[in-house]
Amino acid sequence: MDARDVIVAPRITEKSMADALAQQYTFVVHPHATKTQIRHAIEEIFKVNVLHVNTVNVRGKARSFARRGMRTRGKQSDYKKAIVTIKAGQKIELGGVNYFEQ
Repeated sequence: MDARDVIVAPRITEKSMADALAQQYTFVVHPHATKTQIRHAIEEIFKVNVLHVNTVNVRGKARSFARRGMRTRGKQSDYKKAIVTIKAGQKIELGGVNYFEQ
């Protein structure tokens, strides 16, 4: 698997922004990616040293909504999340903007 296939997108939330101060960054990753593949992909793409990789399989939430007067149920997609801790003094910047420190 290529490094760009392993890392799907950064997860930008209030909690991930707060964790960025402790050198922890959160990414949505491929569901079959291993911790070793995630580590190598982050190091290759962002040129940082990874200390730890923690992963979580997140189940999609069930939602109910109304469409054209009819009530129906749906489900959000499942995804895998990786919390990556990098070496002190290093940063991850996305597209020239450091989203994690705003």
